[in-house]
Amino acid sequence: MTLVRHAESRRSETPNAVMTTLASPTLGSARSSLWRTEVRPGVQGPVHLFDVEQIWTFLAGEAAIELDGETFTAGPGDTAVLPAHTTRRLTAGPQGYTAIVTAPADAHAWTPDAGNKVTPPWIA
Repeated sequence: MTLVRHAESRRSETPNAVMTTLASPTLGSARSSLWRTEVRPGVQGPVHLFDVEQIWTFLAGEAAIELDGETFTAGPGDTAVLPAHTTRRLTAGPQGYTAIVTAPADAHAWTPDAGNKVTPPWIA
């Protein structure tokens, strides 16, 4: 068993959000990553893809999730399962949003125009 203390969690900040890694390969988990995402009001993330399924559970606020041209709205208590290889973009509502997200630890993300796959630091 691995116990990750709050003080050991890792914080990654982008222009759009703050991700706090709760478990990942570098924090004692071998196969899965778990992180909290906090997004400021009205922020729109980039259009991107992942090569793995992600599961998002929204704790506070609201987000519009664009998924392959369809838009869904998620709020507190809702869980969205985002399939692999699907174009996505999340936009925060007027209060922003907080979500807990999980994905396999070997996840890679990329933007449709760039094409180079990277593992985001909050997943590693």
